[in-house]
Amino acid sequence: MASLGWSCMTSFLTYETNKSVVVKSWSVGIINRLVQLMIISYFVGYVFIYERAYQEEDTAIKSSVITKVKGFGKLENNVMDVADYIYPPQGEGVFSIVTKIITTHNQFQGICPETDGKFKCSRNAECTKHLNSVLANGIITGVCNTSVGSCEIEGWCPAEDDSVKIKPMAEFVNFTIYIKNSIRFPLYDVTRGNFPSTIDPKKCIHDRISNSLCPVFRVGDILNEITQNVTDLAEKGGEIGVNIEWRCNLDQGVDLCLPKYSFIKLDTPFEKSNISKGYNFRFAKYYKTADGTEFRTLHKAYAVRFEVIVTGMARKFSLVPTVINVMAALTSIGMGTVLCDIILLNCLKGAQQYKEKKFEEVSEAQILASLTPSPGSQLSVRRGNNSYSDSGAISISTNN
Repeated sequence: MASLGWSCMTSFLTYETNKSVVVKSWSVGIINRLVQLMIISYFVGYVFIYERAYQEEDTAIKSSVITKVKGFGKLENNVMDVADYIYPPQGEGVFSIVTKIITTHNQFQGICPETDGKFKCSRNAECTKHLNSVLANGIITGVCNTSVGSCEIEGWCPAEDDSVKIKPMAEFVNFTIYIKNSIRFPLYDVTRGNFPSTIDPKKCIHDRISNSLCPVFRVGDILNEITQNVTDLAEKGGEIGVNIEWRCNLDQGVDLCLPKYSFIKLDTPFEKSNISKGYNFRFAKYYKTADGTEFRTLHKAYAVRFEVIVTGMARKFSLVPTVINVMAALTSIGMGTVLCDIILLNCLKGAQQYKEKKFEEVSEAQILASLTPSPGSQLSVRRGNNSYSDSGAISISTNN
């Protein structure tokens, strides 16, 4: 146990220093320089030029979005304007353009037969199994109305029948959407708007090639870009994302910090699903009769829901990331030496010779012996002689 402890102590109280060994080998030298060249190319080409690692980035973008829609259409022989087909009307970053409405007039509280085909019946027992169902238009009473062959509900009557055929508003593709977006990068205190002063939003329509900075979009152009079937969208509704991306290199100037627009169909994952297809919602308008009885008109609206998504990142030169990445590059160049050591120690014919020259143990006894004058000994050191002819470098020649 004592000898083990002494061995551990001896191993711990040792000092290691580098020893320079010059290996004259074309193959190893070429590998070393190629690895160094690859590492330098990676840091210069990818890290510094492509990733711009010398810049500090700000992704904490602050954004405000205001929208306005303009256009007219016809639905069930009624001319529809913005107040009729936009919901909600506040002009926010998320809004819907209604393309079809199924209306159920004069609904009063009471008991009436269900209109959904899932609740067909011929006796009460067929209705009791639907008790507490959330798919009905009201509370299932458990009674079968045999005159119409359907279960009775308690709620707003008559029950809604959304199977009726309504021609959607086809003119919605000609509507225009004006998007007003202002952003701020707090780290650099930079504020920008989504159209330059040279563009008049009242006189332009967005085009990806000829007018990419115009913030006024035609609905039909958006649908064409995402290759959306207009007929299906008007019939069932859908969800579309308008992405405004800000990628700003502030070293080039704030005036060049401009947005890029792109569009995506957000409900694509549900297209093959049997449920949750399209987009619809319900709203009601309430009235009272002369005697104070409340009734309502129910609307089931199919709509195209637009969501404006703002993303962004600003970059600017910073000394800290520059120094960090330069030091990382210089440190990584040493990987060439590591690889060459592995080759020399394991692959070449002179591996054993290289090991003997590279790794050498010097004990304290050898150091003391070198201080003792001994003529003819290569380890002797003469007192008073301050110059050394040995540089510490050993040259090894290998046969490639």
